Amino acid sequence: MKKGCETEKHDDGVPHISKARKQLLQKLAQKEGTPVFVIDHEKIRKNYREFKAHMPFVQVYYAVKANSNPEIVRTLYEMGCSFDVASMPEFMIVYENIKNMPAKQRQDWIWDNIIYANTIKPIETLEALDRYKPLVTFDNSEELKKIKQHAPHAGLVLRLRVPNTGSMVELSSKFGVDPGEAVDLIASAFAMDLVVEGLSFHVGSQCTNFENYIQALQLSANIIKEIEERTGRKIRILDIGGGFPVKYHPGIKTLTPLAKKLTVEIKRLFPEDMQILAEPGRFLVANTCSLVSKVIGKAYRDGKPSYYINDGVYHTYSGQIFDHVNYPVLAFKEGATQISAVFGPTCDAFDTITLSAELPELEINDLVYSENMGAYTIASSTFFNGFPPAKVVHINQ
Repeated sequence: MKKGCETEKHDDGVPHISKARKQLLQKLAQKEGTPVFVIDHEKIRKNYREFKAHMPFVQVYYAVKANSNPEIVRTLYEMGCSFDVASMPEFMIVYENIKNMPAKQRQDWIWDNIIYANTIKPIETLEALDRYKPLVTFDNSEELKKIKQHAPHAGLVLRLRVPNTGSMVELSSKFGVDPGEAVDLIASAFAMDLVVEGLSFHVGSQCTNFENYIQALQLSANIIKEIEERTGRKIRILDIGGGFPVKYHPGIKTLTPLAKKLTVEIKRLFPEDMQILAEPGRFLVANTCSLVSKVIGKAYRDGKPSYYINDGVYHTYSGQIFDHVNYPVLAFKEGATQISAVFGPTCDAFDTITLSAELPELEINDLVYSENMGAYTIASSTFFNGFPPAKVVHINQ
């Protein structure tokens, strides 16, 4: 399908769904049933082009964990994207696109286009990865020992612990070596005859404090300089991770000012031959997916209408719990609105989507929708209570 995917921009700078888009979503729901999760591939391509336009010197590695739908991976692969994977199933989703390449070409592509960015890997995973030889990350000496024994042919990238202040989801408590220990750890890897290709960091998901990036770049530059002075070995890969913000609401800054800051600092701190990688996940897919659900129940509780829909926090709205994002529940029906509660379908009171939706009076079988649901939503959907995840439909492929 090619039509009906437009959005309208209002003064707040946030894209608003157009009338044509609403009509398309309603038609898809009537045809496919609900809940239905709609993926717009032209928006994915647009986001990729936007990121490359702002930072053309950066090699883009899509963080597959944001949304591992194989068709999304395929679209980005066709755009020339590289991939950040964090498990062997994610690796194999990417691998499906290149499995028919000649062996030498396939190996070269993996080396140049996949980074296994989970710092902790089971032995079985390391043994599997050694066959394919992608870049792999690490952040501690025990992981180095495992890599030496089970994946000695991998290229290594050391992940640093950097400030995550102001990010919606912080990652530094679980991942990254303290900068003061980084040089010693890299020296240990060299002493074990392992190849350390670069450094990486992640400032936290949905980062709205751009100083996190600036501090992380400065730390990385200092460590690279010290490594080269101490060991005589050059580090020529810097992975600046993800965290690139999505404009979920008007108060969030766009990519433009961040890209300008990054460009200036990278050119100031690093040599021209430094290969810069980034791992956008949310930025590439968050605004590309919509969810349409149906009202299956209605009651009045605590003095306000309460609607029960056939999707919830155990399913596509899981991002409200795990990703700390609010996805407003909106109605196709027009009319005066009132504060309403919206619950998911499961037999669990935790399955509460919102207690403060602004909705007109709805009836059983009326449709509702939510936008900007592409990242960290359906990826963690479950079959809790026997309710299956939403059906996935693709447009603009």
